Amino acid sequence: MSPTFPTVRLRRLRQHPVIRDLIRETELNLGDLVHAIFIKEDKGEKNPISSMPGHYKIPLSKLDEEIEEIVGLGIKSIILFGIPDTKDKNGSNSFNDDGIIQKALHKIRTIAPDLFVITDVCLCQYTDHGHCGPLCDKHGRLDVHNDQTLDILSKQALSHVKAGSQMIAPSGMIDGMISVLRKTLDDAGFSHIPILSYSVKYWSAMYGPFGLAAEGAAKVGDRRTYQMDPANGNEAFREAELDVLEGADILMVKPAHTYLDIIYRIKQAHPHIPLCAYHTSGEFCMIKAASEKGWIDEKRAALEVLTSIKRAGADFIINYYTKEVARWMQEDSA
Repeated sequence: MSPTFPTVRLRRLRQHPVIRDLIRETELNLGDLVHAIFIKEDKGEKNPISSMPGHYKIPLSKLDEEIEEIVGLGIKSIILFGIPDTKDKNGSNSFNDDGIIQKALHKIRTIAPDLFVITDVCLCQYTDHGHCGPLCDKHGRLDVHNDQTLDILSKQALSHVKAGSQMIAPSGMIDGMISVLRKTLDDAGFSHIPILSYSVKYWSAMYGPFGLAAEGAAKVGDRRTYQMDPANGNEAFREAELDVLEGADILMVKPAHTYLDIIYRIKQAHPHIPLCAYHTSGEFCMIKAASEKGWIDEKRAALEVLTSIKRAGADFIINYYTKEVARWMQEDSA
């Protein structure tokens, strides 16, 4: 047999689009994507997010239009981020039963009862200092008070679920948060509600546009004491293992595009636990900016990156391209 035969065979298999589809190892589907939206209590028009082209801060008064568009595109699941009118040092508005997310949930359940709704459970958008919990001084260093934060997160999660959240996604990387939230939900009769844990969340530069969009950037200090060092890989395994033991139903790696190796390692370590990856605002904006300059083909680049995240091991992806992917898929099938 000629030593060049394998190469010839591969070329032969690639030459026809039907054959390429038949042998494709990874297929990206719209059902793999969760659309992220930002909701404000303001009235009036949608406010464009300058740092995230094509995305808006959506007032409650316009939420019905947004949800109808999402459903019309065939999108099945969303995650909500709320931007409240008032903030304080403890983020107490986060568990207000008449808060922004709670009101949004009630409205969505009326408009689109079949839409699957996940809610972010964290305090950074609700605190006046932008950290993920009340602050304290630890040996001269500013840090989040872990146990006080757990108490507030429990109240927030329970309030979300009572309002109609079908999955909570605690994102603060607070020690012990999964076990506390699981017990809170179980004790209140919500044992059927799954927890999607931001198990592996790095202290990353890729969150900048989100911080501007959600109005939740840290105003003092930084979050490196409770988020992970980007240089560490083995630590990701330990964080995920702890969340599995505490009762997490789904694990997450964030960011995604720049942490494909971590996604792969976590999936290999926990093949029977669903894995989510979060393609962040910064990763989204890099593609957007390059495409607006005419340096890359946006559609090809976005689909390639999202497919690579799924190929690495993610079962589904929270991202900011879901609407555009839905439109591209509709165009391709027309």
